[in-house]
Amino acid sequence: MDVRLSPEQVALRDASAQVVDRLGVHGVAELDDRERAAKLDAAVAASGWRELRTATDDGTPWASAVEVALVAEELGRGLADAAFAGATLAAELRRRTGAPAAGGSETVVLRAGLGELATAEGGCVPPGAVALDAAIAGTALVSVGSARSRTIGAVALHPPTRAPSDSGVDLTRPVASIRAPGTVTAIDGQTRQLSDDDAAAWQSLGLAVTSADLVGVMRGALDLTTDYARSRRQYGAAIGSFQAVQHLLADAFVAMEGSRSIALHAAWAVDALPASEALAAASASKAYCARAARAVCETAVQVHGGIGNTWECLAHVFLRRALLSTDVLGGVGPNLARVLHARNIGVDDGLR
Repeated sequence: MDVRLSPEQVALRDASAQVVDRLGVHGVAELDDRERAAKLDAAVAASGWRELRTATDDGTPWASAVEVALVAEELGRGLADAAFAGATLAAELRRRTGAPAAGGSETVVLRAGLGELATAEGGCVPPGAVALDAAIAGTALVSVGSARSRTIGAVALHPPTRAPSDSGVDLTRPVASIRAPGTVTAIDGQTRQLSDDDAAAWQSLGLAVTSADLVGVMRGALDLTTDYARSRRQYGAAIGSFQAVQHLLADAFVAMEGSRSIALHAAWAVDALPASEALAAASASKAYCARAARAVCETAVQVHGGIGNTWECLAHVFLRRALLSTDVLGGVGPNLARVLHARNIGVDDGLR
């Protein structure tokens, strides 16, 4: 794996950063600024970032998972309240089934608990299923059929399904419970079924995207906290000069850098390795990043002191975003279990 970014990838990363720096969330009050949020959503839509995994004429995606991860990281860093992960995963499902690109905004439906793609049961979405990026999507995709014969279908997301009470823990990316009847309709134009490898590769992409988002969240939380440590003074000195605070921030930085490394490898693996190996790499990444993000965000709250527990401090918004990204397609436990199974770890020792 060559970890160096190409000039095109650097340009994509920088463009994403510029959009986030200009239109992202820089204060809790900005979460209620609908004009800003609309401009950000329009910028993301116009950029084509949601279509990076749309199929080209030969069926390959327009961009690799590494490019997708670069955008996801910058969006996480800036607490961007614009849809990306759900739309990207929906585009990947359409590409893998040969279905035509969506005519409008679209996302995916995950089972209750957000652990995996929801499968329609009797033509309806299962109870408790949740749609990602619910604020902008008109439809959401689900799996249809049995394990041996799977296609995709769509369920309409009507405005009543996106009630504020359903927004969930993350203040930047609302989710919505699919309410009755949640009827699934067939998608025309599918030329192939979802194989086990397709499902594993799709899940690998989802884990890579959420890992990248967690890396971005850690970067944003650290930027916020180090800026605060430079300006906040106690006993006549900036708190950033205190060794205890320096140790906390140094440990958080190391955790973030380690997460960035393993997340980049996971994104590379999506397109470069067989589906089973890519899933193992992505699972390891998600487990590592989820554990690190929780610790880094809690460090951000701690270094802020009393103000870190108030609504006005952005630290809790980073933590909330990290919690949702952790839950999407599983957190530490489920992904460590996937790694153990893929690598046969513990079999010889009788651990499983």
